[in-house]
Amino acid sequence: MPAPSPTRRGISGRRGVAIVAVAALAGCASPAYYLQAVGGQIELWREARPIEQVRADAATRPDLRDKLDIALRIRDFASADLGLPANGSYRSYADVKRPYAVWTVFAAEAFSVEPKEWCFPVAGCVGYRGYFAMDDAEAYARTLRRDGYDVHVGGVAAYSTLGWFDDPLLNTFIHYPETELARLVFHEMAHQIAYVKDDSVFNESFATAVETAGVERWLTRHGTPAQRAAFEQAQSRRQDFHDLVLRYREQLKAVYGSGRRPQEMARLKTQILGELQEEYRALRNGPWNGFAGYDRWFGQEINNATLASVGIYTELVPAFEALLARNAGDLPRFYDEVKRLAALPKENRQARLARVLADATQSAALRAR
Repeated sequence: MPAPSPTRRGISGRRGVAIVAVAALAGCASPAYYLQAVGGQIELWREARPIEQVRADAATRPDLRDKLDIALRIRDFASADLGLPANGSYRSYADVKRPYAVWTVFAAEAFSVEPKEWCFPVAGCVGYRGYFAMDDAEAYARTLRRDGYDVHVGGVAAYSTLGWFDDPLLNTFIHYPETELARLVFHEMAHQIAYVKDDSVFNESFATAVETAGVERWLTRHGTPAQRAAFEQAQSRRQDFHDLVLRYREQLKAVYGSGRRPQEMARLKTQILGELQEEYRALRNGPWNGFAGYDRWFGQEINNATLASVGIYTELVPAFEALLARNAGDLPRFYDEVKRLAALPKENRQARLARVLADATQSAALRAR
């Protein structure tokens, strides 16, 4: 169950989550866990109505009707212009009457930045575990903390059944700004193109590359100059955020692998996480000119699990972007290459992507001479 691809969206501009509730048929979790997964998915199906029906309903608020119109245009663009599946996904709407679709639990050992993995049928092994109720997620998080893990619980706005079923638009994200709504739809639909069991970083990085390329094309076709400028600025800040977090994640990884005594590692962990907070404040008050959109993320407990949750989404994005460029921006050709990569053993897949990125970096260096 809850599993593939945490595309979490929120304060950091982040993301939706791909979760396979329908995979709750067997696996390593308890029956109660699978029961809540199936129950949550059934509730969502019960609430979903075709968009045309919602728009025609006299009780539908005008602002929701307008958002559904925009969402339909984005959905049509996804298939017609981005080569994403032409199916019933995001052509219905459900109000689940809560702020998030699901809550995900990430965990990492006290001296590791690698996420703990859970294994599920269909989804494979992933670095997080999903719940349809916040109380259930928090209860499980408490058991992990008692076992000595660093834990992070985050609400996510959307999830995908990876094409097994038609996923609806949800109240949890329908009121996003147009560009953010497009990002989410393109990202989640990319998971229907390629999904690899036991490789969350591959899945999320691929979908992130698709969402970025998709939004750029959407804005070229439909955006205003102001929207395009805002997107470029948001992308720059996202990159700053990811670079900052992953740099400190690497510092912690080096400490944990240094062979120091636990007391010394604990001291350095506290110091490094404090420095991360300080550098964020300097970034916010300096180059970002007071932009506080990431304050909520930095206002929570920052620990190994929090840092691990960020790395899942971005680690291989540069390699996928290089692969897309190598295919001259042709998305269907790019998808075909990604599918071939997905069929390879993980080590071979990683080696191919590393080679693509190295070649692109070398070519860029030669052009700059």
